[in-house]
Amino acid sequence: MKVRAQDVDVVRRLGEEYAAAASLGVHAERAELWRRLNDLAPVRPLVWINEIPWNELNVNDELTVRCEDDFCRGIESALRMVLYQWRHFPGDMILQPFFACGKIWSSTGFGLSANVEYLDQDETTNIRAMRFTPAIVEAKDVEKIQTPRVTYDAAATEANHQRMCELLGDILPVRTTGMPTYWSCPADNVFMWFGLEQAMMDLVMRPEMVHEAMRRTVEGYLAELDQMEALGLLECNNGPYRIGSGGFGHTGGLPQPAGDGRPARAIESWGCSAAQIFSDISPRMHWEFVLQYEQRWLARWGMTYYGCCEPLHRKMEILRRVPNLRKVSCSPQADAEMTARQIGRDYVLSLKPNPAILAENRWRPDQARRELRENLERTRGCNVEIILKDISTVRHKPERLWEWAAIASELAEEFAP
Repeated sequence: MKVRAQDVDVVRRLGEEYAAAASLGVHAERAELWRRLNDLAPVRPLVWINEIPWNELNVNDELTVRCEDDFCRGIESALRMVLYQWRHFPGDMILQPFFACGKIWSSTGFGLSANVEYLDQDETTNIRAMRFTPAIVEAKDVEKIQTPRVTYDAAATEANHQRMCELLGDILPVRTTGMPTYWSCPADNVFMWFGLEQAMMDLVMRPEMVHEAMRRTVEGYLAELDQMEALGLLECNNGPYRIGSGGFGHTGGLPQPAGDGRPARAIESWGCSAAQIFSDISPRMHWEFVLQYEQRWLARWGMTYYGCCEPLHRKMEILRRVPNLRKVSCSPQADAEMTARQIGRDYVLSLKPNPAILAENRWRPDQARRELRENLERTRGCNVEIILKDISTVRHKPERLWEWAAIASELAEEFAP
């Protein structure tokens, strides 16, 4: 297809800006800091921000997409967002020295839809309230959970790669990549299929039905993983890739990416899991209904990250049964001091400050600093990463986020060992 010269110019100009930023020596320095953190060596807390309300951040048209061609628009948008973060709230982010062309693949899934009704949607954001209608009502419905079938579209992937090379190849290497982070949250799947209230009751009233649903779901995830390995759809994430709901994955505890075209294997990478819906479920039931099944998934990976938004400060005893666990989420709902006491220096503590501070009517940077300082005091002596995420809104005042990032970076230096 013929692409406007203006579209090509926009993409290439942004590619040149990205290439210049990615060539800076600071990225190697930060990669070493992330490696030390993930290898449990003494290092200052590291900072990263993600899950960002991009619809509220456009200042001086920095995020305004100008291309008309859809393919160019996708590249332009991706470059604009990463460059915007690099300029305004980088923390300890790392820019990769290439542009990624993701492999195109699909999965048939588990054969069940979550029957979701979206409520009060703001068309400018993907943050939505949801209502679930149960897809599993009686025991025989559990048999509807199917084994996913994965398909890789090599021709479409190669076509995208060629187009990207034509646009950017002489400015920035284009690399075909697989999927670097592969989440498995079987409890979340099962609870959406059952309906939240009914699933809670079924833990007590029909536990055998929940067990069978968990078993089938984990079997499905493992079968999907087998297919993805065989098709070469995984990407070794020992590098500048997000691990679970935390920071980057640099580590000396996993093999370096082969770089010889050999498909990546799970055992050479980080895996992750979570059970956010089990936030208020006891450790005993968390083990019985979730973690004993997730163990099969987590065992496939070289290192693992556990948790997301759920508080885990009362569940470290069962999490210690995961032999390859390296990072543990400490959400805003968790008791950071209790988490720190139980983790010590055995794991990376993935500290999640409360993003609600950015959503208040009045921006209070002193309060933001105080909250973060208190949590860093509570977790002093641990291996800490500071991960600001789940940012629903900044009230269309992006400067709040910029200032928060500066505060976090200042405090990270202050709490260096």
